[in-house]
Amino acid sequence: MNDIEIVQTEEQLTASIHLIVGGPDMPNVMDAAIQELYATVLGQGAEPTGPLFSYHHRRPSDTFDFEIGVPVNKAIAPTGRVQPSILPAVTVARAIYRGPYEGLSSGWQEMMSKVAEANLETADRFWERYVKGPMEAQGPEDYETELNWVITKNG
Repeated sequence: MNDIEIVQTEEQLTASIHLIVGGPDMPNVMDAAIQELYATVLGQGAEPTGPLFSYHHRRPSDTFDFEIGVPVNKAIAPTGRVQPSILPAVTVARAIYRGPYEGLSSGWQEMMSKVAEANLETADRFWERYVKGPMEAQGPEDYETELNWVITKNG
């Protein structure tokens, strides 16, 4: 993982599906949700303008409370589980994790250590952007996931 940087994000128009699932159930729901999301976006004549993301509303406990989403070029109409949404304009600590998705928890552990070392105060909200995944990478060791953790106080 690279060093963290402090970034001010811009608000982004998105389409997303809100999910609350147990950790073991995550692999079982993600593929179907991603397919539904893209089918709805493309079916409404909208276009993705960036990579898929998962926006977490709180730190995981026995469940994950998050949205799987994608930035879009125009607002979509609510359809089934797919809703128009927005990635907020906030200040985040950001780093890039490289490796398979199964290692993301260790990537977040490293991120937490770097945030603590930098004396940053954080909110419970965070998101991952799947910058380089199965379609773009040679293999899982080449995946790149952007980790974004909302900060409330910078050092």
